[in-house]
Amino acid sequence: MYCSEIKEKMNRAGQGREAFLFGIDFEMERGFFLAKPLAQQTVLFEIGNVGNMPQLPEKIPSYHFKAFPEAYHIYQQRFETVINGLKRGDSYLTNLTIRTPVSSSLSLQQIFLHARAPYKLFLPGKFVCFSPECFVQMEAGKVVTFPMKGTIDARLPNARQVILNDRKETAEHNTIVDLLRNDLSRIASQVKVNRFRYIDKLLTHKGPILQVSSEIEGVLPDDYMEQLGTLFFRLLPAGSVSGAPKPATIALIRRAEKAPRGFYSGIGGYFDGKRLESFVLIRFIEQDESGLYFRSGGGITAQSDCRKEYNEAIQKIYLPF
Repeated sequence: MYCSEIKEKMNRAGQGREAFLFGIDFEMERGFFLAKPLAQQTVLFEIGNVGNMPQLPEKIPSYHFKAFPEAYHIYQQRFETVINGLKRGDSYLTNLTIRTPVSSSLSLQQIFLHARAPYKLFLPGKFVCFSPECFVQMEAGKVVTFPMKGTIDARLPNARQVILNDRKETAEHNTIVDLLRNDLSRIASQVKVNRFRYIDKLLTHKGPILQVSSEIEGVLPDDYMEQLGTLFFRLLPAGSVSGAPKPATIALIRRAEKAPRGFYSGIGGYFDGKRLESFVLIRFIEQDESGLYFRSGGGITAQSDCRKEYNEAIQKIYLPF
């Protein structure tokens, strides 16, 4: 359905304190809305400790998983488009993504069932998502967001210090924190950073990685439940997967990527009648008539190194088993 309809359904569900599951594409054009999502078994999800996931099989079957990334010179052309935009002043941080063909003996549903991630969503025939990144939480009059920027192989020597001391990664993270503070200020008051650049460890089939995040909080208006969808849509698209400033950066993304992202880097979420928990649709495998594609990317600044950014986008192609 169109996003205008989803927004109104979210408003009505908030007013009635009625549970729903939703997904919104990056372009903010289309998505889905499911009332009483725990009562159905078509769209599968697990968000925190809530979901409708069937009983997990005892063990992961033996499988193969292989990626076929685009050649470096193709990525370099996209990268140069972004860098030229940065130099013109169109943007000072742009999230550049790629679409990588993959092959696997596992179905999307099997990947969903076995994935270890705080946010999981499976839309049959469309995609599976095993996201580590919260977008916003709304509960008890407060909104909290956790922008995630900075990834490194946890097995590298002094990996924690390396990622925290990297000047480019620090600048990128600072920009995202400022952007998300501004975004929350559009719907909330008393916005503040509770935690800055803390590290989480994630397990992948290729080994552990470290991700750097921050925590930002604001106070919502007293009647936020009555306008749940309206307030939520004011925060879109997610700053961590677009960039800053948003309108000019999104135009730059379109020139570099040359195709819509669809649900990838959009937003999914669940409302239980009291708490809205949403997440960014990253760590994402989509399916179409030609096969499977893993979507990945990273933030580009004027200090970015093309080869490092290419390698980071490839490093993010993994199964979380």
